[in-house]
Amino acid sequence: MQRQGFIGSSAVIRMRAAGGFLLVAHLAFVAWLTLRPLDVPWMTPPNLTPFAGIRADLVLGWPQAARRIGEAVALLAPLGVLFPLAHGRLYVSPLASLIRTVAAGALISLGIELLQTGVPGQVVDIDSVLLNTVGVALAHAAFIPAGRVWFRRRSHSPRRVTVLAEDPSQGRTPTIPRVGIAP
Repeated sequence: MQRQGFIGSSAVIRMRAAGGFLLVAHLAFVAWLTLRPLDVPWMTPPNLTPFAGIRADLVLGWPQAARRIGEAVALLAPLGVLFPLAHGRLYVSPLASLIRTVAAGALISLGIELLQTGVPGQVVDIDSVLLNTVGVALAHAAFIPAGRVWFRRRSHSPRRVTVLAEDPSQGRTPTIPRVGIAP
């Protein structure tokens, strides 16, 4: 039997572990930021009409609109990189990876919005779900294809592989003589 050396598996495990840790840390930060009760003198009604909040932000002027829309896009954007990093696969269809990541980001954003219904001072906004999902998609499209190409090139670079020799033979396999069955 021939045993092969450990070929880069520890790097993949470290990458998945780091991705998983950063993913949990980011989700904990997002939960703290979005699900904490707020003391406000008045509350706006829930926004269940798509793009109504974005239009209202644009009425405030470009600097204010850019800040509000940018915050909503940036809130879950790191998930576009952290989900594939925690998954840790280099050879996967780019479209399938994008769809899987965007769907997971949309579901997490929707879950946050649904949990906000029970938090005092927090208001449900469908535009947050849309903008968070766009942020996840943009981050994934901007970083993951280039990162996978870089890691693939790095993994194909020539390196020494330690191959252990076969175990020495211990002789013939013992056989048991046939014994008749008693009547």
